[in-house]
Amino acid sequence: MPEFRIARRCPLPPAEAWRRVTDWPRHAAQVPLTRTTVLTPPPAGHGTRFVARTGAGRFAFDDPMEVTEWHPPGPGAEFGRCRLVKTGTFLTGWAEIEVRPLGTGSSVVWREDLRVRRLPRFLDALTARTGRVVFGYALRKVLA
Repeated sequence: MPEFRIARRCPLPPAEAWRRVTDWPRHAAQVPLTRTTVLTPPPAGHGTRFVARTGAGRFAFDDPMEVTEWHPPGPGAEFGRCRLVKTGTFLTGWAEIEVRPLGTGSSVVWREDLRVRRLPRFLDALTARTGRVVFGYALRKVLA
């Protein structure tokens, strides 16, 4: 599967960076033609399920995900880590988000293993590049 990694430094303290990068509707607001619906009641955490719907009309697809790991940064935790598993039929794979203290701010790393079902493997590099651009943009906006 095509894996990509995005790293960003930001002036936000780890708790605020974590809050922003795990605000699932906030991500969708940064990606054109995408909206996110959280399917489980708050607060967010292990077991949270949500669907990102991208596109318009007949040319839209759902990207359902579930949080399978949830360890916020805080006292006694060196860093925060969240893992999402894509549970859909069109997009599969996983994403991991880590938030670490860095000086007076934070370091945020987003790793994702993304597969578009029925897309030939020779297009994996293109899929990874596209994911890096789209998610990199969204991450930069979410942390701004």
